[in-house]
This record gives sequence, C-alpha cells and structure tokens, in this order.
Amino acid sequence: MLSIARCIVLGLTLFAFVPHAGAEQLPNIIFILADDLGYGDLSCFGQKHFETPHLDKMARDGMRLTQHYSGCTVCAPSRACLMTGNHTGHVHQRFNGDVQFREDPHDLTVATLLQRAGYHTAMIGKSGLSCRSDDGALPNRKGFDHFFGYIGHGEAHRYYPKQLFKNGETVRYAGNRGKEGNEYSGDLFLTDALTYLDTHAGSPFFLHLSLQQPHADLQVPPEWRDRFIGKFDETPAKGGNYRSESHPKATFAGMVTYLDDTVGQIRAKLNELGIAGNTLVIFSSDNGPMSEGGWDKNYFQSGGPLRGGKRDMYEGGIRVPTIACWPGNVEAGSESNHISAFWDFLPTACEAAGIAAPESIDGISYLPALLGKPNQRRHEYLYWEFYEQGGKQAVRWGDWKGIRLNVSDNRNGPIELYDLSTDLAEEHNVASKHSDVVAQIARFMNDAHVESEIISFDRPRK
Repeated sequence: MLSIARCIVLGLTLFAFVPHAGAEQLPNIIFILADDLGYGDLSCFGQKHFETPHLDKMARDGMRLTQHYSGCTVCAPSRACLMTGNHTGHVHQRFNGDVQFREDPHDLTVATLLQRAGYHTAMIGKSGLSCRSDDGALPNRKGFDHFFGYIGHGEAHRYYPKQLFKNGETVRYAGNRGKEGNEYSGDLFLTDALTYLDTHAGSPFFLHLSLQQPHADLQVPPEWRDRFIGKFDETPAKGGNYRSESHPKATFAGMVTYLDDTVGQIRAKLNELGIAGNTLVIFSSDNGPMSEGGWDKNYFQSGGPLRGGKRDMYEGGIRVPTIACWPGNVEAGSESNHISAFWDFLPTACEAAGIAAPESIDGISYLPALLGKPNQRRHEYLYWEFYEQGGKQAVRWGDWKGIRLNVSDNRNGPIELYDLSTDLAEEHNVASKHSDVVAQIARFMNDAHVESEIISFDRPRK
C-alpha cells in the first residue's frame, strides 16, 4: 500500500500533468531504438556526409535531448536498463552473453507496468530481454502483449533472417540465408509496426520498436545503398563473421537513411490515424558507434565531437542522439541539456501514464523536462559498469566525468577525470588537480556497484 505521503505526491503529479489531448485520455508511448547509432550520425546532431530529413523534422517538431545517455556501452545491458529502470550496477543482465531476464517478479519491465495500467504493449524488432535465448515466448511473459522479432542478438546481426518469433511461434523465411535473401527484416518490422498502429489506435498502447540499423552486418536493400555509390572513397569490407560489402560507406549511409525513413513512416501513420497529438514518441540509440564488420566509426565522424565509441566509457560510447516529440506538449524546436539516461525511461513512461513507478529503481522521470516544467528532479550522479576489456566503470557527477579502467586488475585503481564543461572531447585528464573530486567519484563507484551472481570484475569477459 502506498504511504499517505506518496499518495499526495502522486496526486500532485497527476494534477500538474494535463495532456494536450485531455486528462481522461492516456497518452500512447512509442520508444524507437536504433542499434549502434553514434551521437553524430544524424544530421540534426551534426552529420555532414548524408541527411536524415525525417528525424530532423522530428527534432523540429519536438525536443533534442543533448545530454542523454544509454544504459551501457553495448546492447544487452543497455537495453536491460531501458526496460527495468535500473543502471548496470543493479540490473541482472549486465553483459552480452548467455543471460536473459528472469521470470516475474524479478526484472520487472516497463511493459508489465504499463500493461497493468491498461495499455496494450508491443515490442517489434530486436528483443532486449535476452542476449542469447531459444525462448520465443519470453517477451510475452515479461509484459508484451505482442512480440515479433529476434530473441538472440547474434541472429540480429543478420538482416535476412531464416526465422523470427511472433508471440512464441516460429516464423520461417525459406528464401532467406542470413547474409542474403528475399525478405529484409527492416521491411518486416515496419509492416508489423504499421499494422499494430492501425489495430490499436483506439486505445492506449506502448510500442517499443527496436530496430537493427546501422549495426553490422553492413546490409540494406539496394535502392538505399545505390543512391550513395560514387559519393565516397570506398575500401571494400572483406567479410568473415560479417558479410563482405564492396561499398561500406554507401551502405552505412543507406542504412541510416533507411532507419530515418522508418521513423518518418511511423510518424506519418500517427498523423493519418489522428493520434499524433496524443502520442509521445522517443527516439534514441542503444550505445555509441561501432567499428566492426568493415566499418570504422571515424569514416563519417559518427561520434561527433565525442571521444570513443562502442565498448568505451568515454562520452562517445554512452552519450546517444535522443529526440522526443509530442505535439502540443513538448515544445517544437526545443532542446534540453537535462542529464538523463536509459534507466529514466521507465519512470518517465509511468508518470505519463499516471501511475507510480517502483520505489526501488534508479531512474528519475524526465517528463517535466520534456514538458518544460520547472520541477525536474536531477540525479546526484549517473553510473555505468562494463565487463569486457579488463572491466570499466564510469560516473557522471555534474560536469565531472570519472572513468576507471582495468577494474579487474585493481578494483581501487586510478580514475581518469574530465571536466565536460570545458573538455567535451575528454582530452585532458585533470585527476591530479582535483583529488577531492576523484575521491568522491570513487565513493560513488563503490556505492553504485552491487555484486552480481552471474558476472564479476574478477572474471572479466574477453
């Protein structure tokens, strides 16, 4: 039972929040997630080599969140943070590997909470609930009324799947061979998402559209790649674990513009159905840009002004391009420098739906920031941990950024310190000049990390 104080706080929150479409009408919520998209990969975030007109328009119609962070620097733990409202020091799924969400009441998801509040819930694309699994019904048991997509991240490297899962049932594609085929997964997911919107436009819904682009394989239908052929100097990607590609730059540009067009079609459908004004749409990426599969994040300056990329704890590995749009509620053409992260989405969605978020989570709703309200709560600090490459930890504390590398060798090892207000590129380690700040960040790292039953810094992943 809620305490009297919490009931009063919740009541005041609901009183202060009056959706544009009417307080009696719960807002729809859509979270669109890209895979390995860098902070600088959208033209509205500085990309100069190609344009993303639909996401640019979404930014003009809504808000750019310029200091929003992913849950981790690789996909599985990052998505776990998004789904559960907890950071990587507390989630169960903290690494890429043989791990998946546990049955309820463990690892409670935002989908389950919204489902209980009367929402119809769907996840389409790459499941964030299992890095490797053969359990196609897991998403349905974890709160999603509808699921269509990949349940294993290895299979999601391929864009021509031999099989996908729909609500626990296997859907096979005889003409697909993984790296090549007849039915492109992005087309399948977009079709399913548009059908879902047509079907559920009349009642509140939560749709998590989890897309693969621009994660390797480098792969996109020819009409998207071919428009960029001849525009860049190319070195063919040789293949191996990933597919070979004669024009990796043209393909990458095609993948991002394909992603952009998908977002445009989703938003066009909302307008067609007359529900755009009652739908909060958030777009983001699961971590920073990759350098794999014949691609290098530096080809198109995918990290923008930020240092590093995927698997780094520098800003380029975890700060992600994020846009929120909700006509009539989120100010058009606005920008927020509110410091937030993936674990804040669950309480944000709960506040939008008029329900209380669990008390035990790490997240703080950023709905007030989206709505331009003055009562936005702030984190004391943000925390990340990573178990590859010798183990890494990071803390964002105000404008300070602390990073500890080689944690497996020394749990109390040296901390690099950067002042992001003057050194966004993290070029100047000022730890020797601010021992008091370093000591406080070390305390945050110690407080935020809870030992896991299935992974340890003492047993780092290769």
